[in-house]
Amino acid sequence: MKGKSHLKKQEIELLSPAGSYEGFEAAIGAGADAVYVGGPDFGARAYAQNFTQEELIRAIRTAHIHGRKLYLTVNTLLKNREIKEKLFDSLKPLYEAGLDAVIVQDLGVFQFIRRNFPDMHIHASTQMAVTGPEGMKFLEEQGAARVVAARELSLEELAAMHKKSSIEIEAFVHGALCYSLSGQCLMSSILGGRSGNRGRCAQPCRLPYQVRKGEDRKFPKTEDLCPLSLKDICTLDILPEIVEAGVMSLKIEGRMKQPGYTAGVTGMYRKYLDILLENRQNYQVTDKDRKYLLDIFNRGGSCTGYYKQHNGPSMMAFSNEKKTGGVSGELTKCKEKITGSLMLYPESPAILQVSCGDRQVVVSDGEVQFAKEHPMSEERIRKQMEKLRNTEFEWESLDIQMDGNIFVPVKLLNELRRNALAALGEELCAPMYRKAADRPVFATMEGSPAGKNGSIPGMFISCETMEQAETAWQRDEVQGLYLPYFVMEQAMVRGIQNQKELYLAFPYITREQAPEHFFETALRWLEEGMKGFLVRNLESYGMLKKQGLEKSAVLDATMYTWNNEAVDFWEKQDILKNTVPLELKEAEMRHRDNRNSELIVYGYIPLMQSAQCVRKNIASCDMCEGSMVLKDRYDKEFTAVCVCHPWKTGTTKTKERCYNIIYNSLPYGLLKESKQVLALGMQSLRISLTMETAKETEQILDEFLGVYYHNRIPAERNFTKGHFKRGAE
Repeated sequence: MKGKSHLKKQEIELLSPAGSYEGFEAAIGAGADAVYVGGPDFGARAYAQNFTQEELIRAIRTAHIHGRKLYLTVNTLLKNREIKEKLFDSLKPLYEAGLDAVIVQDLGVFQFIRRNFPDMHIHASTQMAVTGPEGMKFLEEQGAARVVAARELSLEELAAMHKKSSIEIEAFVHGALCYSLSGQCLMSSILGGRSGNRGRCAQPCRLPYQVRKGEDRKFPKTEDLCPLSLKDICTLDILPEIVEAGVMSLKIEGRMKQPGYTAGVTGMYRKYLDILLENRQNYQVTDKDRKYLLDIFNRGGSCTGYYKQHNGPSMMAFSNEKKTGGVSGELTKCKEKITGSLMLYPESPAILQVSCGDRQVVVSDGEVQFAKEHPMSEERIRKQMEKLRNTEFEWESLDIQMDGNIFVPVKLLNELRRNALAALGEELCAPMYRKAADRPVFATMEGSPAGKNGSIPGMFISCETMEQAETAWQRDEVQGLYLPYFVMEQAMVRGIQNQKELYLAFPYITREQAPEHFFETALRWLEEGMKGFLVRNLESYGMLKKQGLEKSAVLDATMYTWNNEAVDFWEKQDILKNTVPLELKEAEMRHRDNRNSELIVYGYIPLMQSAQCVRKNIASCDMCEGSMVLKDRYDKEFTAVCVCHPWKTGTTKTKERCYNIIYNSLPYGLLKESKQVLALGMQSLRISLTMETAKETEQILDEFLGVYYHNRIPAERNFTKGHFKRGAE
């Protein structure tokens, strides 16, 4: 038939959220092919109702009876003790029950699951911030079955990823948008102690802020402007294009929402996905259905997300007003049709045969008796056998073969029915059962082995400007510098002459292929003495790996190594070193393997990395590489730096996708904590310079180098300690 879709229903998955068992039933009843849920621990929605262990096993069984799948979110960053004490015991019963997949952020958790639960499918969470084909290929090589793409990607980028990798792509089609790149937001964590990387985001992006340009002094008067609050996405109209780009799992966001929301949104996407799969030319969304989704929930309307635009004010809600039209989806109980044959003959066992699809079971029980007075009618027996209300099944047909003069106790009929359905459920679920290995034995680690060797860690400086680099390379105490491309061009010769290790810094967000001649120049610099690369995301690391340069990588703090499993994962990749994540506290660092690690001791912490642009959305885009300042209700001011040319190569023909970095209001500084820092056994320390002038750079280097290398008494400075003492919740 002309226009008939070449896609098969089983090739495209509709994936729905559930924050409770009722939500799970709503998703299944509305037509979800798979449901993702959170357990008692490790999920990125810690404040959802979530599932008990017993509910998870029940949900796995129910999903499999209906031919659906259940995925568990383990998409937070874990601490050493959590991996040692909880992770295996939490996953083992679910693995053995047939859990279909886990959604994972932490590469330490990824490695642990691959080793201990080898048949478990692992889906790389959107929290991993996978933004391109090279990062996706790297995860495929590590054993990922699927990648949940970053929400910021365009249709063209998704198509490129699909073309270059054989694993599945999952993408969000409906629900809330984070302002920051998922997994790279520290705003809630640093400002309030509730970490988004631990499932406890307080959503500071939904709050009002005053905004001014960086070059201005005064804030214009604005009332209740929420410049970081995005509209929800609704992609019904572009669903065919998303599928054609190679997305095989269409994900609905909303584990914090009510079951009625899940049912309504899932049912609508089920309707249109079925239309698409049947006949592409018949695909047309009605105004009524668009309004229905808006009435279920919206924030100042909806948008189609980043699929067809890079950013812009049309995507912004600019408020946190949540609107509903009093609409809620109907909760429907999903039932599998079964056929059966009941045989009741005197002085013989009662026999019930039940079939569902190609699965069949036969059970027998008790003994059918001759009726002494009142024989049981077929109608009475059928009425008893049709009591399936609280089960996953409904009769399509039931054939009853019986003698006309019999008596069967109602209790026997009930037990026969229950036993048959239990056996049928077991028959449907048994193919997914697995056996887990014994609990692993963990080595006891009393602090970092590196903390006992007495060596003084080297000091490295990351710079954003040439004047910062010029100041840094003059210091004898400085071992090396991390420099963006345009600074490296100017500083290469002088840096080598000053016997400094030089590293080329990649962008925070890597979306497109490197500009023309980037790697050609980088290879030449390596030959001339450059040491390696500072890598901030999986896509950049994948690019290095493609060039055969992955052993020259230093992982930045954004490449999370919260636990020793993650440290070990990257050690096996032969990287040069890792950077300690900014959310770990000192006590946790003491139980982390720091022998190949660098600790940031000064810098403005990047709170958000965003594909949006505060300047463009509030004022206008002039590609000026300028900044904006956000002031919160406590009068704290946060600088949003506009990174218009992420690769920082100067003139280039390559189209670059800009982004913003929002920095904390105060710099992070471990000046008075030098003794505790030195006791951690780090390989090196780092001073991270961003917006500092040459004079400020001079002062910072004087203070930190003096304290760490010359035993000077630290001055009183207005620094935040970040999580060094308190840690992230």
